[in-house]
Amino acid sequence: MIDLKQIPTNPGCYLFKNKKDKIIYIGKAKNLKKRVSNYFQKKDHDPKTRQLVTNIASVEFFITDNEIESLLLENNLIKKHKPKYNINLKDSKRYAYIKLTSEEFPRLLLARERKEKAKYFGPFISGAKRDHVLQTLRRTFKIRTCNKLPKKECLRYSLGLCSAPCIKKISKANYSEDIHSAEMVLRGKTNNLNKILFDKMKNSSSKLNFERAMEYKKQLESLKYLKEKQIMERQKNYDEDLIDYIIKDDIVFLTLFNSKKGILENKQDFEFDITKDILEQFIKMYYSDNKIPKEIIIPHKIDPSIKEYLGEIKKQKVILTVPKTGEKKKLLNLIKTNIELNISGKEKRIEDLKNVLNLNETPNIIECFDISHLSGTKTVASMVQFKNGKANKSNYRKFRIRETHGIDDYGSLKEVVRRRYTGLIKNKLPMPDLIIIDGGKGQLSSCIEELEILKITTPIISIAKREEEIFTPNNPESIILDSKQPAINLVKEIRDEAHRFAINYNRLLRRKEMLD
Repeated sequence: MIDLKQIPTNPGCYLFKNKKDKIIYIGKAKNLKKRVSNYFQKKDHDPKTRQLVTNIASVEFFITDNEIESLLLENNLIKKHKPKYNINLKDSKRYAYIKLTSEEFPRLLLARERKEKAKYFGPFISGAKRDHVLQTLRRTFKIRTCNKLPKKECLRYSLGLCSAPCIKKISKANYSEDIHSAEMVLRGKTNNLNKILFDKMKNSSSKLNFERAMEYKKQLESLKYLKEKQIMERQKNYDEDLIDYIIKDDIVFLTLFNSKKGILENKQDFEFDITKDILEQFIKMYYSDNKIPKEIIIPHKIDPSIKEYLGEIKKQKVILTVPKTGEKKKLLNLIKTNIELNISGKEKRIEDLKNVLNLNETPNIIECFDISHLSGTKTVASMVQFKNGKANKSNYRKFRIRETHGIDDYGSLKEVVRRRYTGLIKNKLPMPDLIIIDGGKGQLSSCIEELEILKITTPIISIAKREEEIFTPNNPESIILDSKQPAINLVKEIRDEAHRFAINYNRLLRRKEMLD
């Protein structure tokens, strides 16, 4: 269920998933909300895009700092996941790098892959900007371009474009200084070169040499492009994970980014109750079942023994880094932004539902029931739980209906509600904040009767599929919400998940019977 109001307006990447939670398309956008909305609001899509839209069940998104980062991330994610519709709808090519060779007198070259021993900068989304950067650096620092050092100077030296190390017109030390300056520019430290080019542009313009002035302007634009920190793809020869979290209402919202050799390629979200030593506990549990990278970047210091613990498991030294400034700190800030937007979107849906139903308490824990059968046989029930607006699969439950026979949804629902909440009472476990029943007035009434017998006062509603009507106790009229309203999207998502879970259980029982 796509709730367009939950999608932020930030730049980033969106991942469309089907009903099986499989990624089927990955895209990038300068404005995520606007771009994703176009898929569902436009009517003139080509046939392949129409087919894509019919298969979209949910969307996940990554927030980035700028559009360049979203382009890089999109490319990396497509390479990793190979979504079905990206293969058909777009070319997921690898962007080019600028390579600084490791020769005695190094050169700057174009490279598609990072294979040889050299320094690589990029990748560059725009071929034109990449070429301007390469040309600007070669001209400004008079870097050689020949494959082998010739025995005499070439035309580029005569034109003032090369310092001619081939005939020793420049010392190795001075040439190395120029290479170092070019490298600093490629690392984003462009202030000195900017001033030189700006002065040259003004000088050319004052001499009415506008063509040359325009060339300098293009070079300045290329350098400005370089200064945009492309933190989604960085030069690393090892894997690293980045972890940060936010605590809200005693719930920990934690996100982990996996970076493979500098390429961000995965995001994992976790929610759990607040505990002592949050980060230490999470790291110990997570890495007991997952691959441990060489470096883990975290927001604050933790018990030093954790580092030794990870090293023992990996049989190799593990680095725990707590950045204060720089690129790694920016990445942690980016993770926090993703978490905040994720929380904000969920809170809007839950708060809207509270207001629509006029509830006294915020429905942070919601449980939903559905019945599935085949002509009255193999009747089963599902119960799914959503916590803080997100599926809490560890608390899903499935039931085989024992006491009710034939086609009797009312009786089946009464039985499963009684079994679920008798169990909670017996074990002194907390009740949910809201109960949802898949059905209409009749289904709701039968469940209310059972709750009254158990003396449970938890609010309960039902939702009927035909008109997506919501029924509430003691109200003869149904509630029909705007399809764009966050509350109805949340209720439908929970109802559809309960329906999916029930059908899958029913099919499993039928398959088992066929095999017996």
